[in-house]
Amino acid sequence: MRFSYRYLLPAALCFSLIAVSISWGKNHAGDVFTLLIWKLTIPFDDDGDGRADEVTQPTLRYFEDPDFFHLSKEKDAVVFRVRAGDPTTKNSKYPRSELREMKKGGEEKASWGTNDGKVHNLTIEAAINALPKEKPHVVCAQIHDSKDDLLMVRLEGEKLFLERNGADDVMLDDDYQLGEFFNLMIICDNGRIRALFERKQIMEWKIERDGLYFKAGCYLQSNPEKGEKPDAFGEVAIRKLYVTHK
Repeated sequence: MRFSYRYLLPAALCFSLIAVSISWGKNHAGDVFTLLIWKLTIPFDDDGDGRADEVTQPTLRYFEDPDFFHLSKEKDAVVFRVRAGDPTTKNSKYPRSELREMKKGGEEKASWGTNDGKVHNLTIEAAINALPKEKPHVVCAQIHDSKDDLLMVRLEGEKLFLERNGADDVMLDDDYQLGEFFNLMIICDNGRIRALFERKQIMEWKIERDGLYFKAGCYLQSNPEKGEKPDAFGEVAIRKLYVTHK
């Protein structure tokens, strides 16, 4: 059964959901890693506005959807799934089930820069489990600014790489096998972005940019216009997801 995802549920209903969830123990996506600094774009148009809906705090803490956002069978990862024919967000032709970074508490959008005096870190352990057939491309993490992506962690077939806006790609694994978990750390400081893949630094990119935020989940890079069947899907599982700004 689905409820309206848009914004917040009434306080009494939220309290009931929390009470039920606590009695069940750790059986929710929000038990794997903290969701307090995220909001979720869900590829379902529950409010009928023609666009993908959002799930925000406090609803997100105990939210799950069996199709798009849920705990893995092993109960050690959050599963993000999206189909090629699902609703999209404004200014995007591709659908997503994806987290967008917010400030703690989830009420205000995060925004930071590569040269603002802080060290901004995203650490992720993820596996890409499924790709659509016609255009087998999926993005599982991003650094975005107010207009466009700056850096994307992208799989195209068997090639897992960092796609950089305005710079060459950086290969992570040219023989990636679906379902394999990998570890990636992205560090932004002193006018640069560094990346460590499986604990080895593989990139240092000199770039100054403001208005940035992290994203993570499953952002499909295909749709029926590319020849996909509407129910063709991509899937990403995330075991660990940490963000710090110090």
